[in-house]
Amino acid sequence: MMKNHALPSRASRICGAAVFAAVSCALPAHAQDDTSGGTLLIELNTVSDNNGNCRMTFMAQNQYETEIEQAVFETVILTTTGEVARLSLFDFQSLPAAKPRVRQFDLADMACADIGRVLINGTATCTVEGAASDACETGLELKSRIDVELLG
Repeated sequence: MMKNHALPSRASRICGAAVFAAVSCALPAHAQDDTSGGTLLIELNTVSDNNGNCRMTFMAQNQYETEIEQAVFETVILTTTGEVARLSLFDFQSLPAAKPRVRQFDLADMACADIGRVLINGTATCTVEGAASDACETGLELKSRIDVELLG
């Protein structure tokens, strides 16, 4: 009896390549998944007038297991009557895992009494383990200790 030593069919080769590609694509995503299950808590802690500027103080707590190397948020300042007063980028810089950090931002020529709400409009930059990440958006929790509302 003669054995069949035929090469794999074209369909078998394509199917094998598809399985290899699927497994290869899944591995990097899994390796970057160190931020699953955590949160990034940003709290508007205080506002204070400072030489004609409003100084906003935030407490940020990275509750992921991995450092957020850079977090920059597109931030909208709304007046007490709901009008957009400013659109700015707030750079929270590096946020180490499991450690609270305080960040301050000065709004030039603006009185704190004129601010009604602060809107985190989106994430401009979020870097985790040297790569872009959605951790700053998907796990974002916002709260305010003061009358100025923080929303997103």
